[in-house]
Amino acid sequence: MDEEYERAKKRVKELKAFYSHLFIYIMVNVTLFIINLISTPGAWWFYWVTIFWGIGVLWQGAGLISRNRFLGKDWEDKKIKEYMEKEK
Repeated sequence: MDEEYERAKKRVKELKAFYSHLFIYIMVNVTLFIINLISTPGAWWFYWVTIFWGIGVLWQGAGLISRNRFLGKDWEDKKIKEYMEKEK
């Protein structure tokens, strides 16, 4: 049971890290877009950051998916069980 708990805890930590990374990615790139729009509207440079950082975010997300961390039958069953317990 302890091993199962530790694996679940690790998965949650990885998912939380991904969501944090995704949120920061979106906020920074929106900010860079606004700065680019105001400072140099004719020369678009913000998308370079968006593209290359986006590759990193996609890579991290693909890693989670490929390990069936939050997609697949096992994940669905765990989430269903979790929501059922919350409803009690």
